[in-house]
Amino acid sequence: MNLRVSHKLSYTYSEAVSLDPHSIYLFPKAYPHQQIVSCVLTIEPTPSMLVHNIDVEGNHQQIAYFREPTNLLTISVEMNVLSNDFNVFGFLLFPFETERLPFQYPDILKKHLQPYLIREGVTTYVEQYARQMGALARWMTVPFLTTLCREIYQNFVYERRDVGAPLAPEHTLIGRKGSCRDFAQLFVACCRSVGIAARFVSGYLYGNALEEHDLHAWAEVYLPGAGWRGFDPTEGKAIMNNHIYLASSSDPQLITPVSGTFRGKAHSTLITEVTVGEGR
Repeated sequence: MNLRVSHKLSYTYSEAVSLDPHSIYLFPKAYPHQQIVSCVLTIEPTPSMLVHNIDVEGNHQQIAYFREPTNLLTISVEMNVLSNDFNVFGFLLFPFETERLPFQYPDILKKHLQPYLIREGVTTYVEQYARQMGALARWMTVPFLTTLCREIYQNFVYERRDVGAPLAPEHTLIGRKGSCRDFAQLFVACCRSVGIAARFVSGYLYGNALEEHDLHAWAEVYLPGAGWRGFDPTEGKAIMNNHIYLASSSDPQLITPVSGTFRGKAHSTLITEVTVGEGR
């Protein structure tokens, strides 16, 4: 399947401002089933320098530097991604004892997975909820993940929020509602509470009318023998080929699509346009 994404962010300022460096996470990540055909980034005003980096977690980061004052900043990206069908459960967990929870990662892996095991947002209530899901899945690792994903999808109300960081997992759990970012963070916290390394993922989703004109968020977990595997609690299922990855992190605030500051007394407004569809 050939997927095309058009994403434009338009910032306007009530008077001319000086732009500090802006970091940009709008370049898609390649996965075994996902190939990058093309990606064109356009920035107005033209930066005095645009630096391409790989950040500490392996994401493609771009940093734009500006010299002249401006009252407008536009960042747009056009990408084309080839996303193939694949068996989302075509793996084996190894060592085999990791098929049941709780398990311990081999030491050689655990030292690299520490940031994704931090129990941030894991309260007593969140842990109790995760343990309920574990009991329903008879403490089997993959059934736990699918059960948790399905339970959030079926029993929580989707609520669109255009701005802001994800809510605290317990807040989402108590209210039984939230955005895709909130559901992803709750999923991450539940996984970490039972010892599964998990991280937040930013990207796009094709085929869901609620999310086709906005960024999307989901979660990935690290499974021994299977590597990083995606689960989308907003969709209630494991990641298939209709998701386009941008960046992943232990902390969602580190991979905001565009972040930066300006100097001046102006007020700013943001208009975002996103289109995801099938291409040729």
